[in-house]
Amino acid sequence: MAYVSTTRATSVTFGQRFNEFRARMAEASAQRKTYNTTMSELSALSNRELADLGLHRSMIKQVALEAAYGK
Repeated sequence: MAYVSTTRATSVTFGQRFNEFRARMAEASAQRKTYNTTMSELSALSNRELADLGLHRSMIKQVALEAAYGK
């Protein structure tokens, strides 16, 4: 005699996983926008203006990464 048994391994629904995915994508998009905006604004400054902020042109990428991702 054969029988079928169905068991769910998780209680997380597809809708919940999809919403979590959308939230992660929105967060990543916001971080990327912050990075790009910071890079473009700091790159537009002259060396003298950067020096007034205590920055060197070589530090722009590091500052943008820290602003966007907290690294």
